[in-house]
Amino acid sequence: MASTFFNNKARAAAVSSSSKAKAETKEDSTRQQPWVEKYRPKTLDDVAAQDHTTKVLQRTLQASNLPHMLFYGPPGTGKTSTILALAKSLFGPALYRSRILELNASDERGIGIIIILDEADSMTQDAQSALRRTMETYSRITRFCLVCNYVTRIIEPLASRCSKFRFKSLDNSAAGVRLDNIARTENLKLEDGVVETLIRCGEGDLRRAITYLQSAARLAGAAKAGAKDADEDAEMMDAGSDQGIITVRSIEEIAGVIPESVLDSLVQAMQPKSGASAFDAVSTVVTDLVADGWSATQLVGQLYRRVVFTETIPDIQKNKIVLAFSEMDKRLVDGADEHLSILDLTLRIANILRG
Repeated sequence: MASTFFNNKARAAAVSSSSKAKAETKEDSTRQQPWVEKYRPKTLDDVAAQDHTTKVLQRTLQASNLPHMLFYGPPGTGKTSTILALAKSLFGPALYRSRILELNASDERGIGIIIILDEADSMTQDAQSALRRTMETYSRITRFCLVCNYVTRIIEPLASRCSKFRFKSLDNSAAGVRLDNIARTENLKLEDGVVETLIRCGEGDLRRAITYLQSAARLAGAAKAGAKDADEDAEMMDAGSDQGIITVRSIEEIAGVIPESVLDSLVQAMQPKSGASAFDAVSTVVTDLVADGWSATQLVGQLYRRVVFTETIPDIQKNKIVLAFSEMDKRLVDGADEHLSILDLTLRIANILRG
């Protein structure tokens, strides 16, 4: 045993084997990691389409102190990624984990801890009131960052103690650049129009778009690890995929987008017909829609864009149709039956179109 330890060749081989094992473990961990985490911005410069916010935060880093912060905006716009990148820039890789995850109240040499409260708008008003006192008590060594979607749900005494940063929905160009970079890094083959479809289905949420892309890559067998882990991925490969190419239709299926042909049949059934009721035609199409498992919320969104933005429908009729859509949306939020709600909406639209 001792002779083996003092043998330089044996020691070198052991070190090499250990390093190789660690590298393989790290590679496997990276490969299995969700792309949303894998491609999360590491620095403030990597945050997309939030230039005003990142510039202010970069100047704040150069100061001797940080304020409490309130990040608000739509989901998937980089709020959590920004505060994590800020913490990494502030503490460095060595102290980042401990200063974010552990409370070290004995450190009084400056900002020792950043506490991130995600989904802060879900807190009750009593909890927010209690947090206000906590922020005052530990303001000498701790900074709070509240992350929320709706700033109006944060009580004013709490919001007034924070510097507010609004995150806007990502524009198509910024989201497209990020998705293109991920596709190139993962060696994905994309059909023309896939990136545009991801942006449209994501509706400004880059996190959702990246998740759709990863799901499509796994289903198409075109992920970077697919060649190495063929046995694991074989059952996940789509038999109808075009030799590993990610198609527009595959993205739409993952996102739950209703095919245009189905919408065409529904719109056609709602068209006014002389001397005939639209009930039978509409009822048949709606029954098929529900039987196929399509989401009522998805149908409302797509049908709204199809009907309201049609130039052949007069504005007076559009006003009535919009009211019908708003009532339908409220019913779905309240938990109404989807089949009856869709049937009622489409029949009301058909009646409005008939005049």
